[in-house]
Amino acid sequence: MTRRNLLDRRINLYRPDLAAAHLRGEVEAARFVEGEDMQVKLPCVPLLREPREDAPMETQLLFGEVFRVYEERDGWAFGQSTQDDYVGYLALAALDPRLYKPTHAVAAIRSFIFPKPDLKSRPVTPLGLNAKVKVIAARGDYSEIERGGWVFTNHLAPIGAYVRDFVSIAEELRGVPYLWGGRDSLGLDCSGLVQAALERAGISSLRDTDMQEATLGERLPEPIDFTKLKRGDLVFWKGHVGIMLDGEYMIHANAFHMRVDVERLDIAMVRIARTAGHVTSIKRLPKR
Repeated sequence: MTRRNLLDRRINLYRPDLAAAHLRGEVEAARFVEGEDMQVKLPCVPLLREPREDAPMETQLLFGEVFRVYEERDGWAFGQSTQDDYVGYLALAALDPRLYKPTHAVAAIRSFIFPKPDLKSRPVTPLGLNAKVKVIAARGDYSEIERGGWVFTNHLAPIGAYVRDFVSIAEELRGVPYLWGGRDSLGLDCSGLVQAALERAGISSLRDTDMQEATLGERLPEPIDFTKLKRGDLVFWKGHVGIMLDGEYMIHANAFHMRVDVERLDIAMVRIARTAGHVTSIKRLPKR
């Protein structure tokens, strides 16, 4: 993934005492380290700003995603997500050094890993949208996955099989509670909703709103003609983003409704202007 700013510590791993080896010559650090890839083995894990349980959550990693570890200390792993480059601290117990190459991603909003290929067997692990698994066998309506368990096959999509309309994914997530830093279908923030929906359409996205505004799509010319907005346009404010459903309505994860919800853009603009100012840009993604 192209880095927009080598000094941005959110997506570049460096501290005064330690830095990723590939940043040698670009940042100053006492030592440069090659990372070790490990795989998330829990349904969803918080990536924290500091190595302590009550530290602020920056984002989340999902089942099957890879975390590149540069330091292990006191039960914490300091590293970087290979999904979107985000840097932070992850509980070491959530990671497995044994890697598998995912063959499928969860395409349903939620699913489960069952101990048997039987809907009446008690589920072991919940899985959210975009969690990644390796299918090794199939029986009836279920797929057996690496490390054990069975997932309902129709809840899975082969890696590389994407939807054409990412907005339809955002619509399926309507009603999901708002969660600062959330990118799991149990809780999402505004940029997490955008990132999750785009991923199901095969579009890579950085994590935070300012990163998305800087890197996604083409900016509509100013002054913005709000009468010509289209489905899929991304509307940005300082610290917030929404997805247009059509020329009038927007879907977004927001702290006003405390959920993913739909509202008229003009009404949202008036409310949001009181705290975050006016719209900073409209970005339109290329046609696919």
